[in-house]
Amino acid sequence: MALVTAESLKSELEMFDVPCTDDSVLDTMVELCICSRIQADEMLLEWVAYSTTKNGLKLSADTLEQFKHEVLNKKSKSKQSFRKDESHNRTRDIHSLQDLIKAEEEEDNLLDSYSTPAKGPQKRALTTPEHPHSKRSTALLASPGLLLSPASFSPSATPSQKYSQRGGKGEVVVTFGAVQGTRWVGRRSAGAGVQLELLEGCEDSLRSSYKFMFQRLRDVRNVLTEKIEELGESLKSHFSIEEFSPVSLPAQDSIKVLGQVCCDSNGKLNAHSVLLEAGPEQGGHQVPVDLSELKEYSLFPGQVVVMEGMNTTGRKLMASKLYEGVPLPFYTPEIKMEMDEEPMNVLVACGPYTTSDTLTFDPLLDLISIIVRDRPDVCLLLGPFVDSKHEQIEKAQVTETFEAIFSRCVESILDGTKSVGCRLVFVPSQRDIHHHYIFPQPPFTLPNLSKDQVQRVTLVPDPCTLLIDGVTFGLTSTDILFHMGAEEISCGTGSDRFSRILKHILTQRSYYPLYPPVEEVNMDYEKFQSFGQMPLTPDVLIIPSELRYFVKDVVGCICVNPGRLTKGQVGGTYGRLLVQRSASSQDVKRVSPCLAAQVVKV
Repeated sequence: MALVTAESLKSELEMFDVPCTDDSVLDTMVELCICSRIQADEMLLEWVAYSTTKNGLKLSADTLEQFKHEVLNKKSKSKQSFRKDESHNRTRDIHSLQDLIKAEEEEDNLLDSYSTPAKGPQKRALTTPEHPHSKRSTALLASPGLLLSPASFSPSATPSQKYSQRGGKGEVVVTFGAVQGTRWVGRRSAGAGVQLELLEGCEDSLRSSYKFMFQRLRDVRNVLTEKIEELGESLKSHFSIEEFSPVSLPAQDSIKVLGQVCCDSNGKLNAHSVLLEAGPEQGGHQVPVDLSELKEYSLFPGQVVVMEGMNTTGRKLMASKLYEGVPLPFYTPEIKMEMDEEPMNVLVACGPYTTSDTLTFDPLLDLISIIVRDRPDVCLLLGPFVDSKHEQIEKAQVTETFEAIFSRCVESILDGTKSVGCRLVFVPSQRDIHHHYIFPQPPFTLPNLSKDQVQRVTLVPDPCTLLIDGVTFGLTSTDILFHMGAEEISCGTGSDRFSRILKHILTQRSYYPLYPPVEEVNMDYEKFQSFGQMPLTPDVLIIPSELRYFVKDVVGCICVNPGRLTKGQVGGTYGRLLVQRSASSQDVKRVSPCLAAQVVKV
């Protein structure tokens, strides 16, 4: 199916001699074509028929809105009803039935010419909608005519039945802050005047791809050592500790030791397998830790801590007190900034953007409709966009390149939201099969963007820290919550697991503090030291996960897990936030810029 553009609509308008000089009207028509899933010629036929019945109605923004409600919405509802009742016998106007059968016969004849002839007479059965013997023709007949779901994507690109029949659309499942009477819409001119930049700056941030798969163990050791020393200095200053003792030196008095938590084997960490590994300044040795005297603790491999206790033999530390890390300060602007008059609406969505049983990208199209309806100022879109874990991709059942599929996703998002004018932030994922499989991950490259699109699109690495209108956002598409949740051990903490893990992330000052990482995370430690650390504590931390969605206030940082847009064959969730920059002053107590947040079913 051809891409619907303003140029194609303009040529159709000229063909029917329909005058249109307003570019915003063309943008709205492109948006309606994508949301209503129709082509440019079909849109013009509908408009001509409608305007004729209205005594030659002129094309304008107002009449187009009237046309949308009276014609397109009814047409969309009738299509949905038809799909539900007659899903087994769909037809599409992209080809006639005879053309499809003929094309299939030609393919089969070509395949037969390369195979060994079978003995005896063979008669080919007639393929009809009532007797669909060929899977290929059935798939072509059932493939919807969408930009993001042409039959060329996959030989079985049929819409997900479970997704189309899902319930609870638009249901709010999590609320945070003052949501009573809140209008979840963007400012009057969405995206206009929004200042968005990487906090590290263009020169110090990860902006392009780099060579990986070659790192020496010595370099990894140096990175881990520097992490221990850096966090050790902050712990020493915060808790007024005079000096740290070597972990393996026998002492009859209580001592304070600095080190990194690790496991005594390749298995999962437990209360009897905890080791404390010191840095070179404290001897660089490992010592087993007895946690029986600690009333409460929460530990994970890679965590830098200070432990106080007895080590009379030098072979085991009897821990009696645990000093955990402290978070970095929040962002304070160098110049005085006034409070914004209107709050900023931020939409957050994380892939996959298609259900696991099809590549039709219907959930992404529904998300575009939500963006058009709510008109947010900024959209944070996290990968995967082309999911390496998708069943049809794993089985090599797609007939287009992964880059081409990704390009269609981006084109549809840009064209579908053009009239909204919101800023779009794209964050890659290690599950994006067309992109670099490394952490930290460089941003996507989109060389074919137009000048207007470049103004709207921001391509960032994973992870990153963004400054959006004076509010800092920490972003990562890597599921660190799930990874740390499988490794963390705790006792007597009294808090929920999510809050504990989030606090660890903030106090360890890292977007991925787990060491060693899980097998699916391909870590480059030299780049991780430069681009995987938190430069400050963000105002909002976006941390999507397979685990249950939530919005939590952890040490002053609003942590949001928006969930994933799809969960298997059914719809998932997305997040939305209202944030407002507060007047900066060193004398005023800090107030969180996040006024309200919600997680909503798609």
